[in-house]
Amino acid sequence: MKKIGVLFGMENSFPGALVEHINARNISGLHAEFVETGAVLLDKAAPYAVIVDRISHDIPFYRAYLKHAALNGTIIINNPFWWSADDKFFNYSLAAKLGVAVPPTVILPHKKHPEGTTDRSMRNLEYPLNWDSVFAYIGEHGFMKPVDGGGWRDVYHIHNRPEFFAAYDQSRDLCMLYQKAVEFNEYFRCYVVGQNKVRIMPYDPRKPHHERYVQNPPAYDPALLARVEKDALILCRALGYDLNTVEFAVENGIPYAIDFMNPAPDADLHSVGQANFDWIIREVADMAIAKSANAPAPPEELRWATFLSGSSAATPAKKPAKKSSANKSAPKKSAKNKALESPAGTASA
Repeated sequence: MKKIGVLFGMENSFPGALVEHINARNISGLHAEFVETGAVLLDKAAPYAVIVDRISHDIPFYRAYLKHAALNGTIIINNPFWWSADDKFFNYSLAAKLGVAVPPTVILPHKKHPEGTTDRSMRNLEYPLNWDSVFAYIGEHGFMKPVDGGGWRDVYHIHNRPEFFAAYDQSRDLCMLYQKAVEFNEYFRCYVVGQNKVRIMPYDPRKPHHERYVQNPPAYDPALLARVEKDALILCRALGYDLNTVEFAVENGIPYAIDFMNPAPDADLHSVGQANFDWIIREVADMAIAKSANAPAPPEELRWATFLSGSSAATPAKKPAKKSSANKSAPKKSAKNKALESPAGTASA
C-alpha cells in the first residue's frame, strides 16, 4: 500500500480536505493520511511515497526529516533541498534573467553584525555605503524586507529617506532587501500546481485579509492574463516548485512579479473562498496521486546546480544529451513562504 502523507502545522481546512479528497477516490493500493514521525533513524526510510509539506519552513526537525525521506525515495512537494537554499534576492535575479518583469531591487548589508562577527569580519564591505546610489536606483518610495522571510514580518513601507533609515536601524542583524514600490492598478495572485496548472485570482492587498480575493472582478485584457500565466509558469518551472503562488502587481499594463517564494501558500478555505479552495484541493490531489505512481523515486544527483532547470522558456527543461558516463547530470525539478500584504495601492515583494 502506497501512502501520501500531509505534513502541516496550525492550518485546519486544507490538510484534512486534501486527505479526504484523495481517499474518496478509492484508488486501489493508495491511501492518504497525516504524516506521523518520532525520532528519525538514519537507516530507516520514511513510509510515504509522497509527502505534501506545509510546515518544514518553520521547523528545522521536519526539514531534516524531509531531506532524509527524499534521499530514500519519497517524493516531496516541494523539494526541501532547493527550498532550504532559496532566497528572495536570488529569485528576483533569476526572474530578470528569464525576462520576467521585476521592480528594481537591492540587497543591503546587515545593520548589526551577525552574531560571532566584528568589524574585522566586514573588511571587504564598502564604508561608508553609497546611499545616494541606492536611492538613485530605487527611489524613496519602496519596501524594505528580509531576504528570507514571510508573513509580513519585519517589512517596512518606505516613503522617504528618514523612514528608510529608521527602518534600517530596526532591522537588527537581518539581511534586508529594498525594492521600488509598484503603483498598481490590477493585482493578481496565481496558484501554480504541478508546474502546468495556473489559477489567476484577482486580489486586493489593501483590503482586510478575509476580503482580499476579489469575488466579482472586472473584465481584464486577455493579453495581460496570458502574460501573467506565462510568467508564473516560467518562474515556477525554473525554480522547480510543484506548488507555489506568484503575485503580480500591474503598473501601466506591465505585470511585475513581486512575490513568488511561497512553497507553502495560503490554502485556507476562509481566506481563499470556496471556488478557489475546491480548485486547489482537486489539483494538488491530482498531482500527488500522479507522483505516487513514480515512487519510490531514485535520488537525483544532489548538487545545488541541478536544482535549477536552467530553462528560460515556459516549458520544463529537457535533459541534455548524454555525452559520456562521466557527464550524466540532468537538470532537476526542484522545489520555495509568505502571503504578500501591501497597503495603499502599492506593492513590492
